[in-house]
Amino acid sequence: MRAAGRTVRARLRDRIAASDPGLLRLTAGLRTVGAIALTLLVLSLLRADVHILVAGAMAAMVATFAIREKQPAAQAVTLALGLPVALASVSLGAVLNTRLFVGDVFFVVLIFCAVYGRRFGDRGTALGLIGFQVYFLSLFVGATASTLPALCGALAVAFCSSALMRFAVVPATPTGVLLRLRLAFRARLAQLVAAQVELLDAPADEMDKALEAVREGTARLHETAMMIQGRLEEGTPDESAARLVQRRIADAEIAAERLGLLLLTARTAERADTLTLHLPGAPAPSLAGPELPDEAGATLRRDLQALHALVLRAGSGDTGTGLAHVRNRLLGYRDEENLPPASAAVQDVFRGIGESARAVLGLRIALDGPQDESDDSPATARSREELDAEDAAIDGGEEAAQEEQTGLRRPTTRAAVQVAVGSSLAIVGGELLSTQRWYWAVLTCWIVFLNTASTGEILVKGYRRLLGTVFGVVAGIVLAGLVGGHTWTAFALVLVLIFAMFYTAPLSYTLMSFFVTAMLGLLYTLLHTYSLDVLVLRIQETALGAVCGVVAAALVLPVQTDRRTNELLGTVLERLAEVTEAAVGQLSGGPADELLDKARDLDQALADLRAATQPLIHPVTPLRTRRHTARYVVALLETCAYHARTLAATAELLPTHPSIAADPRLRGAAGRTVRNIGVIAARVADEHAGAQVETGPSIASLLGSDAGTPRYGRITDRVLRHLERLDEAVVGLARPLGVPVAAPKG
Repeated sequence: MRAAGRTVRARLRDRIAASDPGLLRLTAGLRTVGAIALTLLVLSLLRADVHILVAGAMAAMVATFAIREKQPAAQAVTLALGLPVALASVSLGAVLNTRLFVGDVFFVVLIFCAVYGRRFGDRGTALGLIGFQVYFLSLFVGATASTLPALCGALAVAFCSSALMRFAVVPATPTGVLLRLRLAFRARLAQLVAAQVELLDAPADEMDKALEAVREGTARLHETAMMIQGRLEEGTPDESAARLVQRRIADAEIAAERLGLLLLTARTAERADTLTLHLPGAPAPSLAGPELPDEAGATLRRDLQALHALVLRAGSGDTGTGLAHVRNRLLGYRDEENLPPASAAVQDVFRGIGESARAVLGLRIALDGPQDESDDSPATARSREELDAEDAAIDGGEEAAQEEQTGLRRPTTRAAVQVAVGSSLAIVGGELLSTQRWYWAVLTCWIVFLNTASTGEILVKGYRRLLGTVFGVVAGIVLAGLVGGHTWTAFALVLVLIFAMFYTAPLSYTLMSFFVTAMLGLLYTLLHTYSLDVLVLRIQETALGAVCGVVAAALVLPVQTDRRTNELLGTVLERLAEVTEAAVGQLSGGPADELLDKARDLDQALADLRAATQPLIHPVTPLRTRRHTARYVVALLETCAYHARTLAATAELLPTHPSIAADPRLRGAAGRTVRNIGVIAARVADEHAGAQVETGPSIASLLGSDAGTPRYGRITDRVLRHLERLDEAVVGLARPLGVPVAAPKG
């Protein structure tokens, strides 16, 4: 019974870890709700009136979510600085809110400074956010000079409550967050392997559904790997440990993605294109038959399920003989003599299972330390030796300096000017709608500029906020009617809505806006200002603020979506060329390079591009062709990034791996591909550039081999396959981007 209980708890833990990597959303929600609840408790014991309770609750929320630093010491400094900023802001709000012109001018200046402060990093962003939100709070509760002492006391209680929740009740150290992210990576890796098992068994009419699950699992695994990479420096004791985890995470991700591609190839009648794993909605290739041959299919199914169990139990501390037997069998597939009799495509899947098992073993050693080796088979012992040799060769590297833009070209300065102009328009228009609640338009204008960098992003964010607000108003009407004058019931519902707001914020901006508006409906009820007219006015002010934000973004120092995406596309292509050239150079015997760092930079540039293309692929976008093109280009780039990551990971093994040696024949094999990437980048930067993308013989033929000569060997052959697919994907980019392709030379 105890074992069954542990199994249920482990499954529940894995599901939670996979759905909320690092428990970041859960931590944010609990911390914010706890800070608000503690503030309300203290203020109620001090017999504060409902206006002070509302102010304290809002201040606790701001003091909690504004802090973004990862190190506790830095968080404490920012929180300590935030209190005087909040006190100054609420004091000025209380003094100036009755002085129409002076108060409006100060509000615009405050907004400019708050946005400009983003250039000073997380601390500047947090202090600017606290200053703005607390000034807004003073307008919301109608702060006056007579209520100022009580408001300042409520702010002090709120900040102290936030500190207590952050550092004592719901602490989140970088080491702890990274540990939970590792658990999430394992859980999502297990989910991906489970989806691959379903892909193996899927009948023809359910193949697309099974492929979509593999595609989603691959994307979620990559997302978690990126989150881990962003927290390695703070969460690991030294740089060598961080690089070790980075390498093992990259190995596991690449092995899992390659296994999915090999499975798809084994099940279909043709070579599966890597693009199929990255393009949403892409149909599965035609099946070779209803299922794999009975014996090979049964063995493959058994070993995929064994791999799934190996991943799940890798972090459970289970070191039993059964686990060792499974691991030994799967690692044995790395040797040709252990492969079951089957077609070449099916044998490739068994090899992929062996490489995935090796990646899981490396991940377990990197994260959990040395393991019991008493039950190792020769294949497992050899894998351990390879991993140990790789680990010993890891050393640190230096980050490349980033060129910083100045003046109005600096994004923070431009955004500050834009939001100041937009807020001025919102103030004027908002006061025409309502002399009492004009600040809602300003708040919306401010929010749509946060974490956006182009006019299209601001337009989509404004649309989502308006949509969430409309539905939130309906919910607010229902909830306000239910709670009536029950103050503490309303506060309890406010806490529930705030938790839901923080938990859903990274998933859906529309949902977050819905919960915010429903919560505000309850706060209006508490302040006895609730009415249907007020909530309708909230919709009008939100729409006005969104429009003002879009107008300011479009007319004042505009950054068009095309320009933004082209800049980011150029960066992705530059990073792609760097990774490819450096990896092939090292594989051909050139000097060692920081390949994993370059691959990480490529992944980050691609993530930025993916976010910037959201306005282009949003369902409300009327230009369907443009939407399909943007989605196709991003999918092609993800395919290119996968092959480049694999080349980099293979090249990283060269100094230590006993069975991998540099092949001088590879030198220059990527020359055409790198030149084509440069041609595409030049055309993206200047549409009048006249160079053409080159096509020609396969990469393998460039090495001078004849059709009758033996294969190059598994490693060189694998490198060539990735180079050829990378070359094909780069040529494929030419058509949607309008780059001319030269006819093959003949």
